[in-house]
Amino acid sequence: MLRTFLRSKIHRATVTQADLDYVGSITIDSTLLEAAQILPHEQVDVLNITNGKRLTTYAIPGEADSGVIGINGAAAHLVSPGDLVIIVCYAQYTEQEINGHQPRVILVDQANRITDCIVESDSMNSAT
Repeated sequence: MLRTFLRSKIHRATVTQADLDYVGSITIDSTLLEAAQILPHEQVDVLNITNGKRLTTYAIPGEADSGVIGINGAAAHLVSPGDLVIIVCYAQYTEQEINGHQPRVILVDQANRITDCIVESDSMNSAT
């Protein structure tokens, strides 16, 4: 049986732009994508801390070290520049694969620069 777990997240990023006319997706500074181990076109959830709305989309790389977090397409109705968001990526694991799994949490400042990278412990695995 596969179970879905957090793989990585970018925590409290500030949205820098919204483009309603773009085809879709979320543009994320490629430095942040690499740190969070999120691949281009990979599915992500965007949790809007500012207004509580949530959406699912896919990541596209933005310019490295630019701090860009851009909401594109219809999602621009749910997220605005200046909003704080959590960008979450999940993966499915078997009971055996989850042992030793350690999610990555990327913390950023107000300019979306990395302040810390936390690799969470696998203490939850004692429940499996």
